[in-house]
Amino acid sequence: MAGLDKSSALPTRIVVHKQSQVLEIEFNDGRIFRLSFEFLRVNSPSAEVRGHGPGQEVLQTGKRGVDIVSLDQVGHYAVQPHFSDGHSTGLFSWDYLHWLGMNEASVWPDYLERLQQAGASRDPDVPVTAPLQATEARRSGP
Repeated sequence: MAGLDKSSALPTRIVVHKQSQVLEIEFNDGRIFRLSFEFLRVNSPSAEVRGHGPGQEVLQTGKRGVDIVSLDQVGHYAVQPHFSDGHSTGLFSWDYLHWLGMNEASVWPDYLERLQQAGASRDPDVPVTAPLQATEARRSGP
């Protein structure tokens, strides 16, 4: 099970910072990660976000400002955040949280790029618009 391997980094401290909307996680390998609630929400390991197989991922839009209402520990291997938008099915294993922290610098820009390509927004209540096609951009250029 994820997070239980002897080589896995385990959390020594987890703090939910409500005002800054950041989950701070300190691991026994000395690393400390500060992951925004929005980052966690859009990268939830749930089937609702990841789908049930490759290519079934669902792009999460309008999640800027999402809050963590509560955070439950699941056994000795994960936490389950309950987000203010009602999402609560993702179990974030220690391994996955560590991976997110280590890879945030590439995962976040990739998410922003996918949003842009979809004509979507991080902001709630902003409708998804069709992305501007290259041919349309050339026609409506300066």
